[in-house]
Amino acid sequence: MGRDVEIRGDTIRLGQLLKLAGLAAGGGEAKSLLSDAGVWVNGEPESRRGRQLHPGDTVQVEFERIRIVAKHQVAGDIRFKGSR
Repeated sequence: MGRDVEIRGDTIRLGQLLKLAGLAAGGGEAKSLLSDAGVWVNGEPESRRGRQLHPGDTVQVEFERIRIVAKHQVAGDIRFKGSR
């Protein structure tokens, strides 16, 4: 079992996801995780910090599993032309 991490937009880079998920404090730490700990994306080993990820992708770092989900807009926040 793992946890979901919401992203805005359609993609996020792997290094950014590691920071967003709290697994790395910065880019250098993300780079170390990728080279030392072993990071898996959708069941395949990955070492590229710039790898593009999409909603539905899964990332595993050691014992932590993350599933990427799209952040949904709240209906009340959507404004249409002509609305006040």
